[in-house]
Amino acid sequence: MSKLADVEISSHLDDEQLDGNTFLGEKEGTANDVKDMRRMGKQQQLRRNFGFLSIFGFSMILMSTWESQLGTAAFALGNGGTGGLIYVYIGTAVGFSMVIISMAEMASMAPTAGGQYHWVSEFAPRRAQKVLSYFIGWLCVLGWQAGTASGCFLAGTEIQGLIVLNYPNYVYQNWHGSLLTIAVVLVCAIFNTFLAKRLPLVEGIVLILHIAGFFAIIVPLWILGPRSSSQEVWTTFEDAGGWGNNGLACLVGIISPVVSMLGSDAATHMSEELRNASKSLPTSMISTAIFNGSLGLIMVITFCYTVGDINSVLSTPTGYPFIQVFYNATGSTSGATAMTSLMIALSTFCGMTNMATASRQLFAFARDRGVPFSDFFKHVPVGWDVPLNAVIFSVLISSLLALINIGSTITFNQITSLGLCALLSSYMVSISCVALKRIRGEPLLPAYFRLGRLGLPINIISLGFLVLAYVMIFFPPAIQPPLNAMNWSVVIYFGVLVLSAVYYMFRGRYVYVGPVEYIRKSE
Repeated sequence: MSKLADVEISSHLDDEQLDGNTFLGEKEGTANDVKDMRRMGKQQQLRRNFGFLSIFGFSMILMSTWESQLGTAAFALGNGGTGGLIYVYIGTAVGFSMVIISMAEMASMAPTAGGQYHWVSEFAPRRAQKVLSYFIGWLCVLGWQAGTASGCFLAGTEIQGLIVLNYPNYVYQNWHGSLLTIAVVLVCAIFNTFLAKRLPLVEGIVLILHIAGFFAIIVPLWILGPRSSSQEVWTTFEDAGGWGNNGLACLVGIISPVVSMLGSDAATHMSEELRNASKSLPTSMISTAIFNGSLGLIMVITFCYTVGDINSVLSTPTGYPFIQVFYNATGSTSGATAMTSLMIALSTFCGMTNMATASRQLFAFARDRGVPFSDFFKHVPVGWDVPLNAVIFSVLISSLLALINIGSTITFNQITSLGLCALLSSYMVSISCVALKRIRGEPLLPAYFRLGRLGLPINIISLGFLVLAYVMIFFPPAIQPPLNAMNWSVVIYFGVLVLSAVYYMFRGRYVYVGPVEYIRKSE
């Protein structure tokens, strides 16, 4: 055990003398929290100031299902049309619900900021625990860093679209979008540093905005928007990418509903700041899937009924079909501006929660010495109670990724695909490890939320869906695209894997042992 990182274990608590729900303090959380941290061999460094409502708001805002569906509608309308958008969304919702349920069970067993790489370290076969958890840790870091950039890019370019709507003479420049994205990144950084102690309160307030905003958008569309026939909405399919097959086109468009459902593990990475995490986490994850999934479905159907002529909406100079739909519905620049401003605010808060998750993921992996400069990234300054250096790094990476927009016409697609493939990989491996234990008849850890006999079927369905989504998100938006429209996320994805392998060979394997080595076995 001489290789192990500096781990301090609180041992002042006699777990047998206290009820698990007993609240011990803002830093320690409940008796269950202390027990979980002791079992995992981790020191409590972060303040547990999140309760169920605030973490529920955190997850709801991060997933932002109905907002993301509107923001990414252009891709799905071109590859699938209204019919494809609705049916693929429903299929994705079903598939992702199985993924979220599987993840919720693991989160209840081991509520840690490490999330997937920690679970792989505990649940994978003994010989593969170290190396598998190491690579999954890198993919989680990559996925959430890209996710932060993606959320901020969406908000930044929505601002640019709003400028186009209000100033028709404005000349759209890609570098303007990059600068606006960086501005959004800096706003998110303020919330994650100077206002970090108020983050739970902010999440609760934004949750209200998330729900109220849904009605503020959907009611004007219902009352004022044009109305297509049901036959047209449910049976119209598009293949603008030239794939030669409507079914394949619909699958290429799966990136839109997948990105709106992604992030079920976000609350997990905040678990060391959540009170009674082993109980609150699974409840929050499943509740988020139900509420956000339902709101997303209503918004998708409403959007498809009120979108009007798809070709004219897709060619909107604003760059976002939903802005054009808002304008067509209200017939007013002011009305469309108000509705779009609400979308921008919610997208910004989504970027804020993404940044919080990304920094905690990096902090956790650095704590286990999985990345270079681990001591720097795992540092939590006294009085801040947040991994400040990890937040600063997240700001830097998001700003650099925003610069891709200068040279590519499909920047959002590339950054989003990069985050998606990284996180989907981590989901697949972690769920596979639990499924394998079930197949072998090996016992799982005790947990508040258990799947029982349904566990293996749910895990298998999850894996089937994840494999399909993983393959499709590497596709470009159209067949035989030019170089500047190619989906280059696969290059960055495998480039990070190669980089992590090089680091592992020369240093990582000597300092990284995996979270399982810190586990305090139950007597």
